[in-house]
Amino acid sequence: MEGDEGDGSGDSTGSVIDVTGLRRRYGAAGERGFEAVRGVSFSVRRGELFALLGTNGAGKTSTVELLEGLAQPSGGQVRVLGHDPYRERAAVRPRIGVMLQEGGFPAELTVAETIRMWAGCTSRARELDRSEGARRAAPSGTGAGAASRGGGSGFRGMGLGGHGLGGSRRKGDHLGNSRVAGRGLGGLGLTERGLTGAGVVGRGREMPALERVGLAERRDVRVKQLSGGERRRLDLALALLGEPEVLFLDEPTTGLDAEGRRETWELVRELRDAGTTVLLTTHYLEEAEELADRLAILHEGRIAAAGSVSDIVGQRPSQLSFRLPDGYFVGDLPPLSELGVTEHETAGRTVRLRTPDLQRAATGLLLWARDARVELAALDARSASLEEAFLHIARERSREQGWGSTVGPVGPGEHVGAGEYVGAGEPVSAGERGERGAR
Repeated sequence: MEGDEGDGSGDSTGSVIDVTGLRRRYGAAGERGFEAVRGVSFSVRRGELFALLGTNGAGKTSTVELLEGLAQPSGGQVRVLGHDPYRERAAVRPRIGVMLQEGGFPAELTVAETIRMWAGCTSRARELDRSEGARRAAPSGTGAGAASRGGGSGFRGMGLGGHGLGGSRRKGDHLGNSRVAGRGLGGLGLTERGLTGAGVVGRGREMPALERVGLAERRDVRVKQLSGGERRRLDLALALLGEPEVLFLDEPTTGLDAEGRRETWELVRELRDAGTTVLLTTHYLEEAEELADRLAILHEGRIAAAGSVSDIVGQRPSQLSFRLPDGYFVGDLPPLSELGVTEHETAGRTVRLRTPDLQRAATGLLLWARDARVELAALDARSASLEEAFLHIARERSREQGWGSTVGPVGPGEHVGAGEYVGAGEPVSAGERGERGAR
């Protein structure tokens, strides 16, 4: 049933995204087609940041596109804010924001002109500063400016084919809160008044759109002259113009330097704390570990693990490593079982111990070293990380499918077998490389 959730704010449990048995198939039925999403189910609560992780070809983007209403599922059900995002897109799209992997901006517009253009296509945008609008008129003759003068041609909630109003889905089919209407495009700054005529009230965020993402000093620079990281910031600014209740972030910090990444994280935290529901996909496992309230790890179109970061990381043992002094061997250590060690490995004189009780193992080892009057060089004790849990899941699933140990490094940038390591946390198995087209 569609539209049976009352006020459209989600279900009675507080979920604003509900996915049940979701499937998406590319191509014909049978061996010639490819099923990228295979029975995925999860929910996202209001005000929660939910991260969707997975190896290349796992089905992340294919899943997110269904949540955004860009395609109809081959099977199963999706509800966003209580509505089917594909069949009831007019009810959903004014209330969501989408930051794509690439924005597809018009290269010749300046940053300021791009903001004003998109504000004119956004049905719930906060009011733009009148003085800026008076100082600089909106671009005319092309893009949204020309479309808006056409007087609302039935595009409300339908999307405009990208920030640049054209291009393919992943390179520009932006659909965050978009419409074509006969409104002026205004200017840059934001006020707390909101667009009362459109029923939009500001939520106490008066920061100018570009200051919010650190682009105020680049307002007069043409889009084509921006760096990759600056374009990502501009894309985020546009996704936030409509004050979305639900925000989809697809690789939001790709191309950003360390400082820009941290600033973006802080902004995303502020949005979540203010009540915005966020669904994040990212290659950076540190990013998910820092931001996510809960997450799901996709592998081969299915959810391999789901829960809070601590739930997933807690399934993996902690690690204690050190270098033995000359003349000492592993057999000289206290009985490892008494230290709570479940696994160990050696590489030359370096010893790595894995244990579910890091404090017990570290205490026993240090007491032994003190009594033996030896120094344990390069001593390192650390809890399990999301990266380790992620790689373990990928390896185990690969083994189950008969690929062998083809996934995952032992450290950043270190390759194991035929595995390929992408960015800060995405292994690629040999069996997945041919399926990247159906992401």
